Amino acid sequence: MRNKSKGQDQRVVSRRDFMKTSAALSVAAVLSGAERVFAAGNDKIRIGMIGCGGRATGAMIDCFNADQNVELISMCDLFQDRIDGSLNAIKENLKENFAKRVKVTPETCFTGFDGYQKLLKTDIDLIITATPPHFRPEHLRASIVAGKHVFMEKPVATDPAGVQKVLAAAEQARQKKLNVVVGLQRRYQNSYRELYKRKDLIGDITSAQAWWDNDGVWVNKRKPGQTEMEYQMRNWYYFVWLCGDHITEQHIHNIDVVNWFKGGYPVKAQGMGGREVRKGKDNGEIFDHHYVEFEYADGSILNSQCRHIPKTMSRVDELLVGTKGKIRCGAASIVDPTGKVLFQFDKKT
Repeated sequence: MRNKSKGQDQRVVSRRDFMKTSAALSVAAVLSGAERVFAAGNDKIRIGMIGCGGRATGAMIDCFNADQNVELISMCDLFQDRIDGSLNAIKENLKENFAKRVKVTPETCFTGFDGYQKLLKTDIDLIITATPPHFRPEHLRASIVAGKHVFMEKPVATDPAGVQKVLAAAEQARQKKLNVVVGLQRRYQNSYRELYKRKDLIGDITSAQAWWDNDGVWVNKRKPGQTEMEYQMRNWYYFVWLCGDHITEQHIHNIDVVNWFKGGYPVKAQGMGGREVRKGKDNGEIFDHHYVEFEYADGSILNSQCRHIPKTMSRVDELLVGTKGKIRCGAASIVDPTGKVLFQFDKKT
């Protein structure tokens, strides 16, 4: 399964490389909306971080790089060491500009499950929330009630009740003219946007394929004296109530691309999954492979697969098949049934 063709090489993407682009594109979108709000008043955009892991830290660094008027004011996390680690990473990135742009003090850093409530009382304009997904609906709701703009990582929730809560908060944000952007960054990526503009070149989309296959993610082993709650919070990816499993947590990127190009959502689904290599005590309860056949209202099918199994094919990509051709998202190209290239995105643009 490790053999790859030359064309397939273009579609092999490590999770690390994929995530490098996620926050940068989505954060730029939320900042563009926030700038319109603050342009008439204070030119500083004051940010608070709810959750201080790698994704939130990367998003915060992207904020600094996207706009010189950004300041970090407040931070919260369940664990103080995550706040400290995030500050160290930001300091390493900003170097001599750290003191000018990071205004965090011990009084504006909060730990515990209620830390977000204290953070929302500080003088901030925009929230970055990248906690384990289970908590995001409540953090979004509270942020909108507090009158804050929000960048929230995907997925927005792990269950239907959470999704309903997010939809209600989004409507309230619309009414209050607050900007909310979710980290489904493909919708802001130039290559995908250019492909989308030309999707009519392939006619009606009759089928699609989506992949998120790679080795898997980190594991933080249990430590002596650690409570079960702390262990699960530090290994949130491996527990369904916290992450929603692989389809929800990562593969949602690929499914969202197909929904976007189709202009709708599946109406039926059937699939399978299981645990082939995740069998140890540190592997929680999530599956390591899934396959789902999604059906849209027009009868078209999305064949979706995601896998976390070492030494197997790595691929994060989407393929859309139409009556007149194909869109190969990873290769950023559109071809006709004979393979003739109808459009090739120039990555230099």
